[in-house]
Amino acid sequence: MKRTITWVLMAFLLLSTDTSIAQQKTTTMTTQERDYAIRFLKETETDVLNSVKGLSEAQLKFKPAANKWSAEECIKHIAAAEKELWAMAVPVLKQPANPEKRTDIKFTDEQLVKAVEDRSHQSKTITALEPDNSPYKSVAEALNAFKKNRDKLIVFINSTQENLRNHVVVLPVGTYDLYQFILLISAHSNRHTQQIEEVKVNNSFPQY
Repeated sequence: MKRTITWVLMAFLLLSTDTSIAQQKTTTMTTQERDYAIRFLKETETDVLNSVKGLSEAQLKFKPAANKWSAEECIKHIAAAEKELWAMAVPVLKQPANPEKRTDIKFTDEQLVKAVEDRSHQSKTITALEPDNSPYKSVAEALNAFKKNRDKLIVFINSTQENLRNHVVVLPVGTYDLYQFILLISAHSNRHTQQIEEVKVNNSFPQY
């Protein structure tokens, strides 16, 4: 089964917890939060770029099985998801803060990241984010788009004075504050970087 963090996978994030989400900070980002988000975004960006650095065309296109993604397909998916997930968050920033919705958040930042990165949970992506439907025609094009969108997000986090904790995204499968949503984007790329590494250690992976 093809795997990704999309709406079906997000359902896995609705983990039960005794942690009171109301205890989350409801002021603008702290220095620690801002630094952590930027570091996480930069680290996962580097990991994505390094995961396919120096790979040949044959290596990029190698699929461990007919129903598995190649490294190329993973990169195209990462790039498309990077753009689409953040596009979902932008309109929320333009709406009035809705901190009253925070009581519907059912997981901490740490639980969210762990759930997204956990590849023992598998799910099929939505059609729009299937690699075959990617707007990117090559790995180079996808990586270029990914880097540009990721760098824009890092600049935003570094400079914004928005109260991200009080802007809450309410989806059919769960509720997230925008700070968490940014962590989700970063963790999502990490999830698929792991998938690429799994492809590369396959016994049939081309040597050249």
